[in-house]
Amino acid sequence: MQDTAKYLIHADITAAGVVERSDVVGAVFGQTEGLLGDELDLRDLQDSKKVGRIDVEIRSEGGQSFGEITVASGLDKVETAILAAALETIDQVGPCRAEIQVSEIEDVRSAKRREVVERATELLNAFEEQSVRTEDIVETVRQQVRVADITDYEGLPAGPRVMDSDAIVVVEGRSDVLQLLKYGIKNAVAVEGTDVPAAIADLTADRTVTSFLDGDRGGDLILKELAQVGDVDYVAVAPDGKSVEDLSRSEVMTALRDKVPYDVVADAETLDAVREESSRADESTTADGGAVGTAVSPAASTGERADSAAAPDERVDSDAAPASDAADPSADDAVSVISLADHIEAVVSGGSGTVRLLDENAEPLAEGDADDAVSLVESAETVPRTVVVDGTCTQKLLDVAAQRGVGVVVAADHGEYVKQPTAVQVRIAGE
Repeated sequence: MQDTAKYLIHADITAAGVVERSDVVGAVFGQTEGLLGDELDLRDLQDSKKVGRIDVEIRSEGGQSFGEITVASGLDKVETAILAAALETIDQVGPCRAEIQVSEIEDVRSAKRREVVERATELLNAFEEQSVRTEDIVETVRQQVRVADITDYEGLPAGPRVMDSDAIVVVEGRSDVLQLLKYGIKNAVAVEGTDVPAAIADLTADRTVTSFLDGDRGGDLILKELAQVGDVDYVAVAPDGKSVEDLSRSEVMTALRDKVPYDVVADAETLDAVREESSRADESTTADGGAVGTAVSPAASTGERADSAAAPDERVDSDAAPASDAADPSADDAVSVISLADHIEAVVSGGSGTVRLLDENAEPLAEGDADDAVSLVESAETVPRTVVVDGTCTQKLLDVAAQRGVGVVVAADHGEYVKQPTAVQVRIAGE
């Protein structure tokens, strides 16, 4: 009955003597019989399933008895209240005087509704936590496709471009390859241990090689052996205390951008020394106008090893730098994608509301408000190679860029173009 009851009558009983459950039940039926008329006779109500069984819990202590009575009711509110009041007329249980006091009439449906609300809230919270937000869909799909692209080279974990790329990035393990794939770098291969496989040594013979290792003892050993059995052109290291597999996109791009020629650090005993050398190289670039900076990302003046003299975007196969760009005749003066990524992150991704003009080496020429992008390009003393703007690429901006000889405009989104100049490439930061 309680499963279908609408109300529960809760009452407290006190008896001046020792009584048992059967005494209480008998008193309830006996002393309410005929009290409320035939329509509310307790026995008839039980027979018709409108009232449930009478539950009694009784205990005796110190010559007295105390307990609780619970009656399940399928009657309406008024009838249930009348029945509850009738219980309070009972003044004797067995041979003992007694008192019954109704403490509560509980609405069972209300309690169930509270349970429904609480459970629905739990289910909704769990659903929202597990659901994929619309803005996450594109990035989630991209990452899963990149991770699915992992292949193997001679049984070693590798990105899909290792076989046909003229440059490779050597990392320590499979998780490092997966991390770089997630950021669009597809030409990484793992040595899988401190013992450099012969396949990796052979692969380095005719490729431009960047070792990208953790700055720990294992990384030191791998670099030394790799240099002994193969050829290493550049060395990039993870930030102090971090592994390659734990790096964010910006940290990966910064480490690759700041790679140091192996010849410069060949005598360094540890990768910590390499990291220090990289820092000194950055300082020298600022102080000497790029003397050491050109060693980090060299521009070949003698024609020797022209492949290693390419800009960083040609050394790292990334989704950010499609292979078709490298084949373009204008690729020789292309902006470094790794350096450009920093400007895009600062200007567009950071929501700065500014515009930044860059030269062919991705060095800033000028900066101003995004709304003044057209006038800033028009008045620039040195023609910028790239314009990065935190705003829409408008027709007016394209026209002025084409007139001035700008090669690339990177914007937050496309505008409506009547005519797009073929001499100016338009790239959207989010793409």
